Amino acid sequence: MLAKLTSKNQLTLPKAVLSSCPEAEYFDVTEENGRIVLTPVRLNRADAVRGKLAELGMTEDDVADAVAWARDGARHGA
Repeated sequence: MLAKLTSKNQLTLPKAVLSSCPEAEYFDVTEENGRIVLTPVRLNRADAVRGKLAELGMTEDDVADAVAWARDGARHGA
């Protein structure tokens, strides 16, 4: 089976390949001896949010401060 790489670095995987993991939405991508290996990963939303916050360099304190700021504004009609 072939999968074509697009100009945007996207691949469409054949249905036959994905039939063994029909619930997979995310895949861990690794390279092993010149091969690209896709491993189905099950993420929960909290992990995804934590990952995005880490990517942005935000800490739990930053989030707590933002929530406190938003709640204070809501109380004061802002």
